[in-house]
Parts: sequence; C-alpha cells; structure tokens
Amino acid sequence: MILKINNLKFKYNSHNILNNVNFSVEKGEVLVILGPNGVGKTTLLKCINSILKREKGNVYINNKDTFNMNVTEIAKQMSYVAQRTETAKLTAFDAILLGRRPHIKWRVSEDDIKKVDAVIKRLSLEHLSLKYIDQLSGGELQKISLARAFVQETDLFLLDEPTSNLDLKNQAEILGLVKRVVKGHNVAAVMTMHDLNTALRYSDKYLFLQNGSIYGAGHVSQISPAMVESVYGIPVEIMQHKGYPVIIPGELTHAA
Repeated sequence: MILKINNLKFKYNSHNILNNVNFSVEKGEVLVILGPNGVGKTTLLKCINSILKREKGNVYINNKDTFNMNVTEIAKQMSYVAQRTETAKLTAFDAILLGRRPHIKWRVSEDDIKKVDAVIKRLSLEHLSLKYIDQLSGGELQKISLARAFVQETDLFLLDEPTSNLDLKNQAEILGLVKRVVKGHNVAAVMTMHDLNTALRYSDKYLFLQNGSIYGAGHVSQISPAMVESVYGIPVEIMQHKGYPVIIPGELTHAA
C-alpha cells in the first residue's frame, strides 16, 4: 500500500472542510477525487502532502506517517502538481530540473541532467526547453509542471486538475502517460478532476466528496446514476463504451 488516510479532518477558521476522511491507494492505481466545486478536493490533496496542517488524522506514505517527516522527506515520497503554477524568469528546462531538488546534495549531477532530458523527450517538450516559463501558454505550463513531477521520481503523484488548461488531444496524451507511468513503475496517482468521463476513463478507482465527507468510493465500474445525481444534483444515465463508463447528463427540471 502506497497511501493510507485515517480519519483526516481539516478546519478553516471554525468551518469544517474535511470530516473523518478515510481511504487508501495501492501500487499501480490511479484514484480520482470527484465532486462539485467547494467540497474540499484541493484541500484534501494539500493535507496529504502537508501544505495544509490537518486538525486530526494520519497520512501514511509507504507505511510512514508524514507527521514525522520533514519537507524534503515528503518531497522524496510524493510530488504535487498544483492547479495554478506561478511563473518566474526560469527556462522550462530549469523549471523541470527543480523536480530533482529533493535528491540533489551538493550540486546538480550529470544523472540529474539526463533524467530531465529523458522526461523532456518523453513529453515531446524539446521545443520549449529553452523558453522562459513566463512566456508559455497555460497548457504548455501545465505540461512543464507535470514533467517536473515526473523527474521527482516519487511513489505518489498528487495532481490537482492536471488537464484544466489542455485541449482534447493533450488531455489524452497527458492522462495516458500518467496511467502508463503508474502501471509501468508500480507507483500511484491521486488526482482531482471535474470532467467525469475523462476522469473515469483514465482512473481505476473513484472517491466522491460531499459536504467534506466521502459520499461513495470504489472501482470506476461501480458508479451508479443515483450516486452521481445525489452528488451533482442532476439526473444521468451511465452507458458502457469499449469497456469504459460514459455518463450522459439528463434534463434539469425546474418548478414553474
């Protein structure tokens, strides 16, 4: 087991955001966290990697409680890609190289450079490597952020809306790559997404958040129309297409 969450609770001021959240992620699994805006999806990711301090509960990564780990130790175990990335006067190559920071002792090694080059080639980012990231489009910047996470070489990827700025082709490329890396390297990924159909196609398990608590969780094949309607407030049908669930929204009814 790579990740285990026990009774996690988080408050902002006096307002409960997350209440006794429990789940786990195994090696080779992609878990997607779903739910409408404001239910705590991003907050949950930030609590997992200790950006936010949880009020109670435990986060175990490879059977180690992150409460007893420092920032560098956590960064060696899990990498985080935020929904929005701050720009700076860095080349794309240097921005990706920052992913090696938890592993660098005295100076950047030849091995670090080779790892960055390999990820750049894998993501076909050669044409961007010498450009400054403050000159990149939102989609290009998102790819650079993902590349930085890959060179960090962690057992767990935390991805907050990883395809929010990408077109359809790039969404498929990036999520396909995430899934191949997870399966091929026997690691794990936890991501938040709004697009249900894209999320379910590239994930193994789902977790629905509602009012800060887990409303439902399981394998993607177990999602029911009633569950989606209860979480999102809209009737849906679920059909199968080439082995993948496809959610088709119905009509909202409004009182006259």
